[in-house]
Amino acid sequence: QVREGVYSIVTHTMPQTTVIDCRGHMLGRLASIIAKQTLSGHHVVCVRCEDIQISGGMVRQKAKYERFLNKRSLTNPRRGAVKFRAPSKILWRTVRGMVPHKTARGAAAMERVKVFEGVPAPYDKVKRMVVPDALKVLRLQHGHKSVRLGDLATEIGWKHNEVVAELEAKRKVKSAARYAAKKKLIALRKKAEASV
Repeated sequence: QVREGVYSIVTHTMPQTTVIDCRGHMLGRLASIIAKQTLSGHHVVCVRCEDIQISGGMVRQKAKYERFLNKRSLTNPRRGAVKFRAPSKILWRTVRGMVPHKTARGAAAMERVKVFEGVPAPYDKVKRMVVPDALKVLRLQHGHKSVRLGDLATEIGWKHNEVVAELEAKRKVKSAARYAAKKKLIALRKKAEASV
């Protein structure tokens, strides 16, 4: 059972392009579902990546990521894996790890994934979906620690947390005004239909 207004992802009924609101989702669980859907041929757009959750405390997660950042080539330290700091790119890299990205099929699947911090212009007026199988409130046991991906990214060198928060605050004001206008129109239409 899914609450009214919340849409679960089901492969055979899913529209061709899906916009997922990543707020409150667990990183690994969300990434695995995105990987499966893109390999099945669906286009997936992920917004508000900074609000993704990772299970475990900040100290543990930061130490884990710093160990990853220290990995480099012995012969030439400038070579080696590219380590992303932005939350959207951390999600993108997590998805890539679950996709055979070195094959043509996997590369095509990765082309179908788009990731963003905040909710940029074309997607702020589109219906956004959640993935119940990856929601923190349904999947993480009560009392267990979790870290917001934006906070972890800030700790490891991402510099745009405050800017994204400001832009999101502005977007929410505009969105609220648009929703109020929409409700008025719906009420007027109902009144007109009742009078006919």
